[in-house]
Amino acid sequence: MPSEDRLDGQIALVTGGGRGIGASIARELAGAGAKVAVSARTAEQVDEVANEIGGLAVVADVTKGDEVASMIGKVEAELGPIDLLAANAGIGTRGGSTWEVDAEDWWRVLEVNMRGVHLSCRAVIPGMLERGRGRIVITGSGAAYLPGSSGTAYSSSKAAVCRYGETLANELRGRIPVFVFSPGLVRTDMTSVFGDDMPWTPPELAPALVHVLASGRADALAGRYIHAEHDDIEDLIARTDEIEREDLNAIRLQR
Repeated sequence: MPSEDRLDGQIALVTGGGRGIGASIARELAGAGAKVAVSARTAEQVDEVANEIGGLAVVADVTKGDEVASMIGKVEAELGPIDLLAANAGIGTRGGSTWEVDAEDWWRVLEVNMRGVHLSCRAVIPGMLERGRGRIVITGSGAAYLPGSSGTAYSSSKAAVCRYGETLANELRGRIPVFVFSPGLVRTDMTSVFGDDMPWTPPELAPALVHVLASGRADALAGRYIHAEHDDIEDLIARTDEIEREDLNAIRLQR
């Protein structure tokens, strides 16, 4: 690990941190020296991860504004001002064609995956702007652009998240770097429906990427779409000028 990638003194909040990719991100950040708050809806899960890493457990539903505000307040009261928001909370639908899935279940996916990201970002940005520091890392997905993947609810929510993250990065350019990344296809409870012959992504890649993004070395790539497996972050950092000039690592319409 490069010495500049130590995160000592940083305060990080990981939503959806009670299991899967979020829990792995929390462990990675804590291992690099950050003080980490772990948030999710299930107390048992966040308690387990927080106890493991010496962090703070916060139970919250990111779709509810009052709970998000309480979550931020608790983190800042007990750990300090938030330097990094890892907006990771997300869910998917379980089986069924679009017209067969209950409408409320379909909408719940967008509530968590999109509204939850927005409420979390909206809650931390004013403080980051006031302090003149902070970073936001949003967990996206290849489902945002891959045709016919993961059902309409999940794909729509992740397409929205990617566009949201890029637009927010433009709004905050020069002040707060905002990143959207794809963790790849990682074995988690949410992906357990897929077979063993899928092109599984090594689970350590997403946490390692978030670690580098948290370090500040990749700030010039804010707003770019980054894949934990298919993009070498060190290569991207070295090619920042080319990426900016050629508008690479971006989801664009081509004619």
